[in-house]
Amino acid sequence: EMERSREKGFCCGAGGGRMWMEETLGTRINENRAAEAVGTGAGTIASACPFCMTMMSDGVKAHGAETATKDVAELLVGETSAI
Repeated sequence: EMERSREKGFCCGAGGGRMWMEETLGTRINENRAAEAVGTGAGTIASACPFCMTMMSDGVKAHGAETATKDVAELLVGETSAI
């Protein structure tokens, strides 16, 4: 679990339109959030939001991490096909 979650959650940035902005100062918000997710040691980042999927995938790639990003539906299909 990431430290900033639930009531203290931290957006990936796409909801605020940051997806289409070129940052000139600091770190892109999705790279910051992806670093937090990768830092947990999880092998997969799951999201139900297509914008978050894009932002997290780009953020993980920017960090050169091997962490997978998947839609929660992909995880469900993977589990039910094993039954």
